[in-house]
Amino acid sequence: MLIRPFQLADQAAVIDLWRRCDLIRPWNDPYKDIQRKLAVQPELFLVGELDGALVASAMAGYEGHRGWVNYLAVCPDRRKQGLARQLMQYIEEKMLALGCPKLSLLVRNTNQQALAFYERLGYQVDASVSLGKRLISDE
Repeated sequence: MLIRPFQLADQAAVIDLWRRCDLIRPWNDPYKDIQRKLAVQPELFLVGELDGALVASAMAGYEGHRGWVNYLAVCPDRRKQGLARQLMQYIEEKMLALGCPKLSLLVRNTNQQALAFYERLGYQVDASVSLGKRLISDE
């Protein structure tokens, strides 16, 4: 798989991928999420291609304390081929190069398949609670 930074021409394919992977929620406008990411570390908004088709994506970032991964997605008919693992390894290498000591991510507690995947990669459930406060309403 070719891993490269997102380009604006990828937007429709990425949003379609997120929809097929059930990552879009009413409170997260994917167009706004893309624009926000392009304003901060756009080089860490990654897509994966196979035979010229966009089959994977991930938004990564590092704010000086922790690295984060959001919107990791692999085309449903391309799963179980090691593509998500390849994308995560690429992200981990990028984070290490930036001096990032820890990579974190959020997974819905109902997504057992994703939880098992990350566990196989060595990720563990942290003894913390995720809190959030919406500062900008996308509605």
